Amino acid sequence: MKIIVDAMGGDNAPEEIVKGAVLAADELDVDILLVGDEGRIRALLVQNPAQNPAHISVQHASDVITMEDNPVSAVRQKKDSSLAVALRLLGEGAGDAMVTAGSTGATLTGATLFVKRIRGVRRAALAPVLPTARGGSLLVDCGANVECTAEYLTQFAFMGYYYAKKQMGISNPRVGLINNGAEETKGTDALRETYQVLKKASQEGKINFVGNIEGRDIPEGAADVLVCDGFTGNVVLKTIEGVGLFFVGKVKEIFMKNAVTKLAGAAVKPGLREFKKMLDYNEVGGAPLLGISKPIVKAHGSSGAVALKNAVRQAVIYAKSGVVGDIERSIAELRQSEED
Repeated sequence: MKIIVDAMGGDNAPEEIVKGAVLAADELDVDILLVGDEGRIRALLVQNPAQNPAHISVQHASDVITMEDNPVSAVRQKKDSSLAVALRLLGEGAGDAMVTAGSTGATLTGATLFVKRIRGVRRAALAPVLPTARGGSLLVDCGANVECTAEYLTQFAFMGYYYAKKQMGISNPRVGLINNGAEETKGTDALRETYQVLKKASQEGKINFVGNIEGRDIPEGAADVLVCDGFTGNVVLKTIEGVGLFFVGKVKEIFMKNAVTKLAGAAVKPGLREFKKMLDYNEVGGAPLLGISKPIVKAHGSSGAVALKNAVRQAVIYAKSGVVGDIERSIAELRQSEED
């Protein structure tokens, strides 16, 4: 299996990206195609040699899309950027999946342009896993689509359902709709319409819809798949990240007050380390871009080597899972039922 990696995307590119690619090639026994400035990449490969150099190849790309670039115009104008070249290669079949820590907007635009959406899918969606009391919940969407119709939200629900089933190993994922109340009459017109569509699909055994989910229920793991528009999802994601960091910082502050609290802190340190690990994006790897015809994993912009390696691991599992085919079939059935 070959994973295409945008070597120039992200805050720590290309150094950490190349290191992570080497780790992935060594630990996961996969082929890596690094796309970017060939001179810089090869120099870094000399400094960080792989155990089996044959597992790593390089494709030169002369340009870079930065976080400051306009996503749509950058993809069209910077045709030889590492991101655009990597996406074109994926679309042409040069690899089985792709990983980038670069611009989210440019990744979404380029994926739609070069790789194409799954037949019938109206919008692709970013789906990170949020840490919860039950392990984790897939959030669809977390920022790719600020405004959504009921059709988009319904498709997000089905895409998330099959991803959670195949990728996360949940036999019958519980799908919830993020809303401002549990009652089915709550929310916007789009949310109320989506609720009724998912309720009917659940009664027909096509999905396991558990209703509306309020914000306070998210950390408890009230659903395995959380569906919302990208604006809401991004606020939820960033709030949970911020609260987690705040909590960890305050707990550390409490335990460092005096000698007695330091001793207590030493006793619970292993547990706190595990808790902190739950909140660490480096452990997850990245968020899949659901709805695209080939697997793409968007790693965190600040990804280091370990995060990149785990993003590659995630991409490998995604490529092997058959999720893309499941989504295509479910969307086709959904559209057929709507026409009937």
